[in-house]
Amino acid sequence: MSRRFRLAADWAGQPENPGHKHTLEQAPMSSQKLKPILTAGPSITKLEMDYVADACAHGWNQDWNLYLERFQRAFGEVTDTRFNMATSSCTGALHLALLSLGVGPGDEVLVPETTWVATASAVKYCGATPVFVDVQPDTWCMDPDHLVAAITPRSKVVIPVHLYGQPCDMSRILAIAKTHGLKVLEDAAPALGATVLVDGVERPVGSLGDVACFSFQGAKIMTTGEGGMLVTNNQEIFERASFLNDHARDRASGFQILEVGYKYKMSNIQAALGLAQLERLDELVGQKRTIMSWYQDRLSGVEGLSLNDANAWSKPIFWMSSVVLDERITPSREQVTRHLKELGIDSRPFFPPLSSFPMFRTSEGPAPVAARIGRAGINLPSGHSLTEADIDRVCVGLRSAIAVRPVVAA
Repeated sequence: MSRRFRLAADWAGQPENPGHKHTLEQAPMSSQKLKPILTAGPSITKLEMDYVADACAHGWNQDWNLYLERFQRAFGEVTDTRFNMATSSCTGALHLALLSLGVGPGDEVLVPETTWVATASAVKYCGATPVFVDVQPDTWCMDPDHLVAAITPRSKVVIPVHLYGQPCDMSRILAIAKTHGLKVLEDAAPALGATVLVDGVERPVGSLGDVACFSFQGAKIMTTGEGGMLVTNNQEIFERASFLNDHARDRASGFQILEVGYKYKMSNIQAALGLAQLERLDELVGQKRTIMSWYQDRLSGVEGLSLNDANAWSKPIFWMSSVVLDERITPSREQVTRHLKELGIDSRPFFPPLSSFPMFRTSEGPAPVAARIGRAGINLPSGHSLTEADIDRVCVGLRSAIAVRPVVAA
């Protein structure tokens, strides 16, 4: 992004601090045998430090929300949305979004089996029932065919999750939702910057449904430490969410409270960090895509591995570069990740199927694709500061891990 905002001190007539760095900082190389390679990690430069310091020094009294307003406005420009509300977490944003769509007891909300638990937990916060939908074997996102089969007369909302930065098949999901009268809440927590073709037009994720939510947790494409954003082009949804997020206060009368409300608000200091990160979004996304291209060069065609490649109708951000093992010919995921750990290489398992958790367990058990990738999926090191030499080391380690004869229980 080319836009830059001035610091609060500049608005008072003081000169802007020169010399902001826009380059990704890389950790100094030490012995490759000793240097740990971590799964994730943010990119923080002098720009972020300057904005946060400025918010600490000047962001009070009449300027208490200066960075909040700038961050929300800039985020709307990136996501092509009119109304944007920064929150303390994506979980809080999801809760507010569902409440603003009128979700309550007796309603069903369609959720992919493979996602972080917050997607389903927010449904339960509203007293509604999450109904789990299996995912596609290639995108690992909600399968539109299984979505149709899961719809009942009680279905009210569908939540497609753009998993690990890979967009869902939104053209089909939007068409299904329209046919069945469902509202669409995009869980875009890990996918800021990704785009998808809908009706032949490239659109940013988050701009496609009735409302969407993003995450700025520390490992995401950009961070505010913790935090989230609710975005929508529907003024009624936004006003309802804003009202609920202010403890349902009657602003016209001061401190009169009209119903049970909530407080999922982001601080001005967090927003300062977020604004700086957002101004570097193109750089951050570009680095993620570069990291994935290094993995593709080294791992494409390796027997026993499937990568999260792009397809013709989307541009993922590859927030997490990931592989799924072919359990028929490779060692177990536990063996592979243990081997990597011994080499100083961190990794992360895929999310387990939601219906495998005790509070969400169903009589049918986990759906097949979600169960398989839940057993065999690995998020590889994907942090912004990784070098090509780091990726070489990960790929050599992964190749050696899957070359080991599988251990079969007697």
